[in-house]
Amino acid sequence: MPEPTTLSYLVVAALLFVIGAFGVMVRRNPLVMFMCIELMLNAVNLSFVALARELTDIDGQSIVFFVLVVAAAEVVVGLGLIVGIMRNRSSLTADDLAELKG
Repeated sequence: MPEPTTLSYLVVAALLFVIGAFGVMVRRNPLVMFMCIELMLNAVNLSFVALARELTDIDGQSIVFFVLVVAAAEVVVGLGLIVGIMRNRSSLTADDLAELKG
């Protein structure tokens, strides 16, 4: 079986990014929106790794490491806020998060 090319990795990354963007635009549940944003971040990471492999450069993989660290911090803060709000309400939409403005 032939090895996949960089173009095939980039096509998969583009499809994942489009699915994530569509999910963010269509869904109103903050948890689902959060997962779609993570899907978009992973699509970008896939493209960074594919291009780093094509160019035989480690810079793309280094950027992926930092993106994963920032995404992990985002998940901790975001999920903490969402779970804290969901404890007080039976249902939650993205419009309910406007209450955080103070």
